[in-house]
Amino acid sequence: MDDLVATVPASSSASPAPVATDDLLAELRTGLPAEALITDPDITASYANDMASFCEAGSPAVVVLPRTVEQVQHVMRTATALRVPVVPQGARTGLSGAANASDGCIVLSLVKMDKILEISPVDRIAVVEPGVVNAVLSRAVNEHGLYYPPDPSSWETCTIGGNIGTASGGLCCVKYGVTAEYVLGLDVVLADGRLLTTGRRTAKGVAGYDLTRLFVGSEGSLGIVVKAVLALKPAPPQQLVLAAEFASAAAACDAICRIMERGHTPSLLELMDRTTVRAVNSLANMGLPETTEALLLCAFDTADPAADLAAVGELCTAAGATEVVPADDPAESEMLLQARRLALVALEAVKGTTMIDDVCVPRSRLAEVLEGIDRIAVKYDLTIGVCAHAGDGNTHPTVCFDASDPDESRRARESFDEIMALGLELGGTITGEHGVGVLKKEWLSRELGPVGMELQRGIKKTFDPLDLLNPGKLF
Repeated sequence: MDDLVATVPASSSASPAPVATDDLLAELRTGLPAEALITDPDITASYANDMASFCEAGSPAVVVLPRTVEQVQHVMRTATALRVPVVPQGARTGLSGAANASDGCIVLSLVKMDKILEISPVDRIAVVEPGVVNAVLSRAVNEHGLYYPPDPSSWETCTIGGNIGTASGGLCCVKYGVTAEYVLGLDVVLADGRLLTTGRRTAKGVAGYDLTRLFVGSEGSLGIVVKAVLALKPAPPQQLVLAAEFASAAAACDAICRIMERGHTPSLLELMDRTTVRAVNSLANMGLPETTEALLLCAFDTADPAADLAAVGELCTAAGATEVVPADDPAESEMLLQARRLALVALEAVKGTTMIDDVCVPRSRLAEVLEGIDRIAVKYDLTIGVCAHAGDGNTHPTVCFDASDPDESRRARESFDEIMALGLELGGTITGEHGVGVLKKEWLSRELGPVGMELQRGIKKTFDPLDLLNPGKLF
């Protein structure tokens, strides 16, 4: 390993001379147990990237798996002293390249910090370490009659720390919002190893700037989250789901607008286009109606969900639904939701590789973005399926392509960029829940503008003056 070096970020004010990996490892070992360090290049290579396509990744010098806050602090003090970049990681289920390694970096994997430290039914909070898996937390709080709403599609494997890093969303966002709404306070190890506590564990609190929200969605570029205080809600009744078929995506989007305009608050409002429906059937024989152009799933977890579904069913029929089928029980509802959860996996099976966008637009422009995506698919001769958190305008156009075909790969990337441009033209954003990472950083300036970018970079420099934390991401 003598030929491996830990490189200095280009923006660092330190000497450009590389740091020998042996020196880095020797310093790390002074504060870490042997089992916390991985140096085998065959294993470290497996930590090089998340699940995003078209995102460059480097070769880490070492992977560190700390179990304590003090160990994280030691890593950051070492990184600062030796001017070595650090890339924090969770379960690497992200879709933007935000967890991708850079050459010679320390990959700081937080998956071993996986304790639920406290669940308080009175205060309605949970205090957790960053490596706690989303589904594990959800089940644990359910035992206390409580509910942690954020539910990314990867909830069985993704971690709370990763969810915080990208401000993850999920199927329930239309009613309950994204991760940012549930993070009350954080413990964060800063770039120089100091420990910062932000926020609170009280129901209210407005003291000072809201640094907690600043860290949520920062993709590990400002500090390392080592503890989180999360807000909980009382567990709602079991939800019931309605499925509505439409002869056009425009009619389905009209139904969505009617549902929201009438003041309904569904716990879920999801859309699957014809390509997605057929892909799910092909993968799992779900028996979904392949004649439909758009399938809308709407759920309520209210005291009388059947009545709410009946009211929404009438609105869907008025908007042109060809069939409206409310589920009779939670088991049937869960079957419909399973079809939606399989959407991205099913689309990946179409060609073997996907690029998953998460352009979010105002609900009133949803039909326009779907029509535009259809035009882009024809223009580039590609299969592009769309599933969407339709209730909050967050679409997931999924470009299916053969990664071994250079021309098809080029067309996939160009179509992806064109979809993002379309989203901005319609008053939307380039990312509703997946983050910027490497994949979308060239688009960030187009959305934020020069003044916004100047201030964002200034914030980064305040927290991380040597540009050691996740360099090359966001900006």
